[in-house]
Amino acid sequence: MYRALFLGDLVVSLPAFRALQERFPSAEITLIGLPWANDFVARTPYIDRLLPFPGYPGINEVAVDPARTAQFLAEAHANPYDLALQMHGDGSMSNGFVAELGARHTLGYCRPGDERLDILLPYVDEENEVGRWLRLANAELKNGSASAMAERGGASRDNPTQPCLNPQCSIPPLATLPAEQARAAALLAQLSGDGPLVALHTGAKDPARRWPAERFAAVGDALAAHYGARLVLTGSASERDITAAAQRHMRAIALDLAGETDLGTFIAVIAGLDLLLTNDTGASHLASTAGTSSVTLFGPSRPEQWAPPNREVHRLVDSVTVTGAAPQDALALLPVGPVLAACEEALAIGGWRQTGQDALLASEVGGQQSAVGGQQEAL
Repeated sequence: MYRALFLGDLVVSLPAFRALQERFPSAEITLIGLPWANDFVARTPYIDRLLPFPGYPGINEVAVDPARTAQFLAEAHANPYDLALQMHGDGSMSNGFVAELGARHTLGYCRPGDERLDILLPYVDEENEVGRWLRLANAELKNGSASAMAERGGASRDNPTQPCLNPQCSIPPLATLPAEQARAAALLAQLSGDGPLVALHTGAKDPARRWPAERFAAVGDALAAHYGARLVLTGSASERDITAAAQRHMRAIALDLAGETDLGTFIAVIAGLDLLLTNDTGASHLASTAGTSSVTLFGPSRPEQWAPPNREVHRLVDSVTVTGAAPQDALALLPVGPVLAACEEALAIGGWRQTGQDALLASEVGGQQSAVGGQQEAL
């Protein structure tokens, strides 16, 4: 399987990885991916080993070294795969690499006119990512074409942009070690009180997918005031400036864990939460693996493509729908109100009730919403 991408991209592929292992229980399943994914592979029973992607012309994730790529392909030809799956986008750039692996059969998505693989499915742009890769994993293997077996899983073939409701679409968990669980518990134990544990994940690789830090802060303050929420800020070491900005705008005290957790501890932290409020990034997908209630903010990425399957546990706020703005601008214009409402709904379903504290703060949050509306008009 070739998928040299990042955390969220691999998490949404877990149902497909599971389906492949169930379909070929005696096979050795190899992921050709980025080096970081060694940690991911160690946490799932569906992949046997990782081979670092060597780079290939036109694919941006790894710089091209022709000698390294040639050596990798020569080794693949010396011990050819029975089946190679292209799981790296629509195939425009990646089908060439998979075709050159020399596998006995190659399978993947394609655009019209691309015949580089011997088993092909048409790529649907807005298809839900979980259903997309599950559809590929369940494709009939026959030379020249492939047809997805809808009864075996995947999004509806009539409307593939709908959530994948088949039980095969459920996101399986990623394993954590006892030491990682203990570390996460110790970190969260620094927060006193008995209110819900709520994390605010303020970062994302793409700045356009980051809701403004001051609005995360407003939601955090409201949840602390209304529910006695114990607040956590999460992120990578490179996102410390973003979590610090959120903390500066907050009246409530939050535990800032940016850069303090490795992958396993981060998974365990998310598993220990009552609610995660996050941009559309890897954290939102980890909530799916942990079964943790979440609210994910979308824009410019589309919820049709990236939202998790279980909408009862994982809520979404689509900034494009709320604001009517262009996808690239919508998240920056998303006001506090709809996000706070989604968080309150999630907490209510989890059995949490408002404490009624600090009505003044509630009015201040409302004032911030009005200010955001004024900013929208000015823009």
